[in-house]
Amino acid sequence: MNFETQMNQRKKIGLEKIINSSYNNTTGIIVLKNGKKLYENYFNEYKAASVVHVASVTKSIFSALIGIAIENGHIKSIDQKVLDFFPDYLIPIGEKTIQSITIKNMLTMTAPYKYKLEPYEKFFTSDNWIKAALDLLGGKGQVGQFMYSAIIGVHILSGVLVKATGQSVFDFATENLFSPLEIHVGHNVMLNNKEKHLAFFKDKNVSGWAADPQGVNTAGWGLTLTPMDMAKIGQLYLDGGIWNDKQIIPAWWIDESTKEHSRWGKLSYGYLWWIIDDKEHIYAALGDGGNVIYVNTNKKMVVSIASLFMPRAKDRIKLIKEYIEPMFENCV
Repeated sequence: MNFETQMNQRKKIGLEKIINSSYNNTTGIIVLKNGKKLYENYFNEYKAASVVHVASVTKSIFSALIGIAIENGHIKSIDQKVLDFFPDYLIPIGEKTIQSITIKNMLTMTAPYKYKLEPYEKFFTSDNWIKAALDLLGGKGQVGQFMYSAIIGVHILSGVLVKATGQSVFDFATENLFSPLEIHVGHNVMLNNKEKHLAFFKDKNVSGWAADPQGVNTAGWGLTLTPMDMAKIGQLYLDGGIWNDKQIIPAWWIDESTKEHSRWGKLSYGYLWWIIDDKEHIYAALGDGGNVIYVNTNKKMVVSIASLFMPRAKDRIKLIKEYIEPMFENCV
C-alpha cells in the first residue's frame, strides 16, 4: 500500500468516525466526481438496495417533473394560474388573492396561505387533500413573499401535474424520469387514514411513494429512494439533463431551477431546490433528518446522503463542505 493510498484510507476512517458519532442516523453516502464513483458506504445495517423516505428531497425531484411537463407541452408555462387547472373549484366568498397565484409562486415558495403554522392534522384527515390545500391558499398574505410550505402547498402541484398530463404522478414520473435512470420506486403507498400516515413515518423499512386518498402522489415528501437513486438525480442535473445520450430533463429548466428566484433570510431558493452558493453554482435538495442531493457544478461533484428521520439532525451541508468535498475534490 503506497503512501497516498494509506492517507486516503486514514481520511475515510476519520470521515466514518465523524459520521458514526455526529451523524449517526445516516444510512448511506455516495460521492461522484466527473461521473465516477469515488466513495460508497452504508451505515446502520442498511445496504445498497435499501430505500429510505427522503422527505423534502421529493420536492426537488418533483420540480423536474414540472419541467418535463412544460417541455412536452402539457403545461404552457410556469406563469399559468394555479386555478386554471381546477375549473370546478369554488373560490370562497371574498377570497381574491388565490386567483393571481401561479405555478411559479408554488415552485418558488412565494404563495401566501391562511395560516402561520401548517395545520398538518386537519390537512391529512381531510377527505380530499387537493381541495384542503386550495382552501388554505391565499388569504391576506402577499403574493411574491417567501413562505415555506413543507407539505400542504406543494401538494397542489401534484394536482396540477395530474390535471395537465392526464396521468398519475407515479406513471408520469416512471415513464419520463425513473425508468430512463433505472430507478425503481415500486408502488403507491395509500395514506387514507391517520394510522397509515403515522406508520409511514415510523417504518424504517418503508418503500414506495405516498399518495393521498384519491391516489395522487405527494410532491413535497413521501418518496423513497436508495442513495444511488439520489446520486443519479444529482448527476443528471450536473450533466444538463442528459442520461445515456438522451435529454431527460430540459437543460433550460435545470438552469432556471437552480438559480435564485426567492430568498428566506440568508437562504436562496430556486424551483424547489435550495441554492447553496449562487456564484459557485452549488445547489441541493434537502430533506428532514439529513437527506441530501448536493451538486457542485464547478467541481463536477455530486454527493448523496440518505438518512433516517430524527428531529434537529445535524447539518449535512457542513459535513459535505468541511469533510467530504476536501477529501475528494482533487481526485480525478
